[in-house]
Amino acid sequence: MAILRRVDAREINDLRKVLISACLLGKKVRYDGGALAVADQIVERWRSEGRIVSVCPEVEAGMSTPRPPAEIFKGSGEGVLNGEVDVIEKGGAKVTNDFLAGASIALNLCRKFDISVAILAEFSPSCGSSAINDGGFSGKKVPGMGVTAALLREHGVQVFSQYEIAAANNALIGEIV
Repeated sequence: MAILRRVDAREINDLRKVLISACLLGKKVRYDGGALAVADQIVERWRSEGRIVSVCPEVEAGMSTPRPPAEIFKGSGEGVLNGEVDVIEKGGAKVTNDFLAGASIALNLCRKFDISVAILAEFSPSCGSSAINDGGFSGKKVPGMGVTAALLREHGVQVFSQYEIAAANNALIGEIV
């Protein structure tokens, strides 16, 4: 006979998954073939608990590594989602559809694993959560979100950057407690 036990909110919370940009986990998937690995105790704990779902929207959409740098031209992720602006590679090739496909894949992962908190790489045209490059390949940062960050937020996922891991952890804990 199976014995049922009561599961408290803390245990349920401990099972929650977190979506994290693959480059932040040390995977060499950035446009330049590099990574942005973060050394953080919270991320390491999540990793040991099997809570991390890794994604690189561009690679998931079939883009190569390395690849030409891309930026959102005269806008941000919300504008891309609304069909108002494009994502352009340095050199002029339009890669908007690749970025939309990658964002959709990330959203599907959130749905599949019931993820409501994501940590994405700041300044990326996919993953930037509060700032992205200005679209002129000048290195200038402007307020705005990348395509994936905008889509996830539009669907209720709380999106944080690699500089906000403690806040993401607090959001995760606050969900169920």
